[in-house]
Amino acid sequence: MLSGKNTMLSGADFVRRSLELHLFFARIMKEHSFFLQVGFTPKDVVFAQQADRFRMDFDRLLSEVAALSNGVVSRDVLGSGEVVTPYTLRAESVSSFFTGVRIPTGITQAETALSPGDATVVSPMLERSVYMLNMRAMNLVDGLIRFKARILSDVLSCKMFTVNYPLLIDHIMREARLYLGLIRRLQNRENIDINKEALEQESFWNRIMAEHAKFIRGLLDPTENDLIEAANNFGKEFDKLTDEAKAALEKSIKPAKVTADSLKATQAIRDFKAQGTQGLLECKIRSIIIPLLGDHVLREANHYLRLLKMFGQG
Repeated sequence: MLSGKNTMLSGADFVRRSLELHLFFARIMKEHSFFLQVGFTPKDVVFAQQADRFRMDFDRLLSEVAALSNGVVSRDVLGSGEVVTPYTLRAESVSSFFTGVRIPTGITQAETALSPGDATVVSPMLERSVYMLNMRAMNLVDGLIRFKARILSDVLSCKMFTVNYPLLIDHIMREARLYLGLIRRLQNRENIDINKEALEQESFWNRIMAEHAKFIRGLLDPTENDLIEAANNFGKEFDKLTDEAKAALEKSIKPAKVTADSLKATQAIRDFKAQGTQGLLECKIRSIIIPLLGDHVLREANHYLRLLKMFGQG
């Protein structure tokens, strides 16, 4: 559990938390870039090429993170399913086949082979390497945020068409801003007490889960009535949970109840996403959902589940 009040992070905690953050979010960012890349029309090939460059830059970043992480990151993170899932490698291969975009699956294999560690002391060289890696990540994420903002502005002003929903572009921009803010806090050696920020995190991630459900609902084939209904119900449930988290921030609902309700709902949507990803890979679901998107939203649910379990212990 993350703890501490206003103390500065130790070198070992700085290294571990930075690498854990990147193992999750750098993969999310590279996939955002991929989803943007394959969503443009031929007219906007320059935007597709720029998205491809971002994707490859995040590939390089994530590869370096994986190389530094062995024996350093925690068992909880590696075992959570937020770094890779049993479906990630196959989802990358199939999505690469569908799009012609070369996705380097060796990074996923390297992450799958990572061993946990609990070192209390790290070398100054490793600490410096992680500091510089964080600086690169901040510049890269900042650039990606501006790229996403440009796309959203062009879509909303009818200067561009893309198969990605405007809400999805806004959604992935919010995730990138969260990532950037967390890196900045780590660079300042801020010892983030995640439990103190639990309700803000729950408000953020409940909204993300609600939007995932709505995206799934809208990308399923109209004949998939049962899945559409299930996705719609999850969307409504997480909308309600988002409102409850906001109410708890205003002291009108007990925080423990919101956390417990969010945990139960997130476990359910995680299972729904896992079954959906498997169904996509086995060609048993009719949709326009690329398999890597299924695995992507599954990993985000796994990440949120790990946070909720920490909040429940606080």
